[in-house]
Amino acid sequence: MIMTIAQNISEKELLELYGLPLDELLSEAKKYNSDTVEFCSLISARTGKCSESCRYCAQSSHYMTDIFTHPLIKIEDVIKTAKEAKENGATRFAIVTSGRGPSKADMPVMCEMIKEINKLGLKSCASLGLLDEEKAQQFKDAGLVRYHHNINTSRSYHPSITTTHTFQDRVDTINFVKKAGIEVCSGVIIGMGESVEQRVEMALNLAEIKPDSIPVNFLTPIEGTPFENYGDKIDEEGILRTLSIIKIANPKSVVRFAGGRKLRLSKENMERALDCTVNGILIGNYLTTIGIEPKEDIETLKKLGKKLYV
Repeated sequence: MIMTIAQNISEKELLELYGLPLDELLSEAKKYNSDTVEFCSLISARTGKCSESCRYCAQSSHYMTDIFTHPLIKIEDVIKTAKEAKENGATRFAIVTSGRGPSKADMPVMCEMIKEINKLGLKSCASLGLLDEEKAQQFKDAGLVRYHHNINTSRSYHPSITTTHTFQDRVDTINFVKKAGIEVCSGVIIGMGESVEQRVEMALNLAEIKPDSIPVNFLTPIEGTPFENYGDKIDEEGILRTLSIIKIANPKSVVRFAGGRKLRLSKENMERALDCTVNGILIGNYLTTIGIEPKEDIETLKKLGKKLYV
């Protein structure tokens, strides 16, 4: 079964695709993949002490985890790290903060960070939590190119992930960002106990949003969180199948490797994903976990005959 218009695919059809022999499914997804791969990078501009109860997250104040926490960093630190990211091939750079959303006092500093990133010739991105319409417009006025705000999982599974905000709260923020004229980066974390049907649902939830970029994280179980023993909720084949259906349902979006791939995927399956389903990479380290060296990713792209987006 092959769909000619991937973005119009139904839940039933996507479930049927998910169940295809893996090589056949990857081959179908590859039809929508590109020969170029985009690098982006980030800095954790404020870490820890978050009020939200996300059950996967080391930064939530609801759980006892062993992470280094710090308040909002200085603008000079953002500039330094952004320059390093650019040297490693990144074309986008994001400031990321823990917390429900930016306070009124945060806004001038964050807007200045965005302006400084743009001055470096990088495309500014930000992941700062829930926004209202006014704050989204302030970030647009500061020159923000793209805002990152994950849906995290499917609408039906979201109550199992957190109780301090709703799935609709996340969609509302995305809609405020779109209304302000800012690009949208919105993805998921897979392997949190969701069913196959809910993986299909999340792919279709994303298709409704139409994000420019879809970062896909693979759960890294963190000691002290409710999901610390969830390392067996998805295997490598399940990851490849989920990446495939996300790409098929969202053919115009950049599907991006994000956190967890170093722990959850073999080198061989990382290469299969890049060949068939993934055309973006969040390079370097992540918020509270270690990533892969950018030079290693560049070597992998050369091996696959892929080009780095510049």
